[in-house]
Order: sequence, then structure tokens, then C-alpha cells
Amino acid sequence: MNISIELIPRNIEQLSAELTTIREKFRTVNTINIPDLTRMKIRSWEGCALARDHFATTIPHLRACDTHPDKPLPMVKTLIERDISEVLVVTGDLDKDNPPVARSIDLIQRLRAELPHLKIYAALDPYRENLQTEQDYFEAKLAAGADGFFTQPFFDVRLMGIYADMLEGIDVFWGVSPVVTKNSARYWRTRNRAVFPREFEPTLEWNRQFACRALDFVRERDGSIYFMPIRVDLEQYLAGML
Repeated sequence: MNISIELIPRNIEQLSAELTTIREKFRTVNTINIPDLTRMKIRSWEGCALARDHFATTIPHLRACDTHPDKPLPMVKTLIERDISEVLVVTGDLDKDNPPVARSIDLIQRLRAELPHLKIYAALDPYRENLQTEQDYFEAKLAAGADGFFTQPFFDVRLMGIYADMLEGIDVFWGVSPVVTKNSARYWRTRNRAVFPREFEPTLEWNRQFACRALDFVRERDGSIYFMPIRVDLEQYLAGML
């Protein structure tokens, strides 16, 4: 079973401290994944290069909307030099004034051609459209060369079960993220169209209980899981679980 923590690369010092904490206190964690956020000075592959000093497997998020078919991919040198062999391709936040040149499928195909040794994950969003539309989309990503998926965070194991049936035999990192305020829950509903179960409560305790249920779900299927502990204390959230 693979367990990953998603870390925001705010600065070198904080990222190094979080990596040390995870390595020393949560020994079942074997993977780090890092998003590529334009507001941060550290690119995802640079953060993963640092994380390679602590963990064997690091997975940078690569934004398709930032790439251009006629320009070299900026992360290739770092991926090769630091022996980073797994990546996650995402579309990236879209700029309404400047439509993206490349789509996720475009970048998946390009990476498969230029770096055939890579294990390429693609994004899966259970809230994006309907089940059939999302299935068509993830099948197109598989056809383009993706090896598996990272999901948007789930908040209900029943919905996870539906997607598990659709994704049988495919490598999946199931996402879990704590939502501990009403404003945060409102954001997830309006921006990401997330679906919460009736019993959901925006408390740390409810989210810890759900994380344990999600862990059991993934263990039963010998799968992989990642935690996205945004705006909560990492140790407080994960203590006793990992």
C-alpha cells in the first residue's frame, strides 16, 4: 500500500521541516506529492528534488496549461538528474484571457514520447461532470499513455466504491483532505462541486474519522491513498492513523 502526503512548497525551510517531521513520525508514509502553484517560488519538480533526500518516491504535479508544444519542457532536466520517475499531469488553473495551449492529454502524450520510462498519473475529478462523462475522459487519458490516477479528495466512501468499480485494475491514489470550517466546506461545494454526506461536520474529529474509513477502504483493495492536509496541523490530523 502506498501512502502519500501532499505538501505545499511555500519555502525551502518549511518544506524541509515538514519532510523531516513526516519521515520521523509517520513511517508508513512512503511517497510525497507536490502541487505546482504559480503563486509559489518553488516549482513542483524543484520541491520533489528536495523531497528525494527524504523519500524514494516523489511525485510532482505538472500543469499542462503551462507547456507549449514548440518549447522544451522545463522540468525534464530535474526529473532526470534527481531520478524522479513518477509524475502527475493536471490541467492547471485556467486563465480566461489566455486559453491553455496544451491539454492534459497533450502533455501525457508528450511525456510518454519524450520520457517513456516515466510512470504518468492523470487527474480524476468525481465532481466535474457526470459518471459517464468522467469515465470517457479518464479512458481517453489512459489511451494517451496515463498509467493511473490521482483523484480529487473524496468525502464519502460510498462514492469511492462507485469509482472503484469503474477503475478496477487501474492504479489509483485516492484523495482525502480535511475540511474543518464552514467557509472551507462552502468553497469545496461552490468551486469544486464536492459532494458531502448528510452526516458531514466541518470538524477535525469528523475528518479524522473519515480518513480512517478511507484508509480501511484503500487497504481492503490494496490500493494507494494521499492526504492533503491544507490549513490543519499535520501532526494533529494524522496522529494515530499513520
